[in-house]
This record gives sequence, structure tokens and C-alpha cells, in this order.
Amino acid sequence: MYTSSVVDDEKHCLAVMKQMEEEYENKNEQFFVDVLTNEPSLVLRVHAVTILAELGGEAAVPVLSDVVLHDPDPLVKHEAAFTLGQMGLASGVPALEEAVRHDKEPIVRHESAAALGSIGNQSARPTLEAALKDEDELVRNSAAASLFNLKFLKEYAIGGTAKDRMPRP
Repeated sequence: MYTSSVVDDEKHCLAVMKQMEEEYENKNEQFFVDVLTNEPSLVLRVHAVTILAELGGEAAVPVLSDVVLHDPDPLVKHEAAFTLGQMGLASGVPALEEAVRHDKEPIVRHESAAALGSIGNQSARPTLEAALKDEDELVRNSAAASLFNLKFLKEYAIGGTAKDRMPRP
């Protein structure tokens, strides 16, 4: 199911976007959680996902994981998977693995597989190996690329995961 409205009410969406800027400055994580759960607009929910990742760190992982697994729109789920990968936190791995294995939308399975490679946790290897048999070529390619990244990290990288390799807020 795709979101029926990208921008349901332009005036309302602009007002919420303006408030998002203010709440970002205030580091109000709960505001972005509320946007994710209460706003029908695709643009607002996608924006909330990306900001929540910057604000929340480890505390944002459960919310983003829930979005990956349960949001009604595959584009929002895709964005949450991407965000978890960019955050690089191992606590995001279980939800991403679940999405790779069971989400009905190839775009979500693909991005979840790619995010697992970005995080770099070796525990994701069996899920990624299974994804090499996915019916969708994009998912298979993402799994193969992620497996290559896991191999590189295991053999050559100084830090074992994305979190180890990059400074995070």
C-alpha cells in the first residue's frame, strides 16, 4: 500500500516542515516520533525519519525499526532502512534482517540488504546469503554488494562496523 497523498494539505505540510526546523533545533525527538505516527503525508514522514536518525542515535533505533517493519508505505520503510544503515548501529540489524527476509516490497528488501552491508555486522551474513536467492535482481545485487563489504570489513578494515569506523553524534 502506498501513501495516498504525498502532500495532503500543502499549507499544513509547510507549517509542519517549519515546525520541524524549530523542533530539530530544540532536539525534540518526540515531535518527530509523533509526526511518523500521526501524519498521513509521505513527505512529512520521510523527513521525520531522516531527522529522527540525527537526533535520536541509539534511542531512535526502535522507532526506525518499527517504521521499517510496519509503516504502510514502502517508500517510508525504504527511507527508514537507509537511515538505519547510515546510523551504523548494530541494534538496527534485527529489523533490517526481518525486512530482507519477509517484506513483500523489493524496494524495502533491497534497501534493508544494503543497510546491513553499511552497518557491517557479521551476524547479518546468513540473511544476506539467503537474499542471494531473492526473486528480485536488485535485492540479490544489494545482498552481494553487502556480503562483499562484510568480507572487506572482516579482512581489512580497522573498525569492524560502521559505528566503529565513523564518529557519530
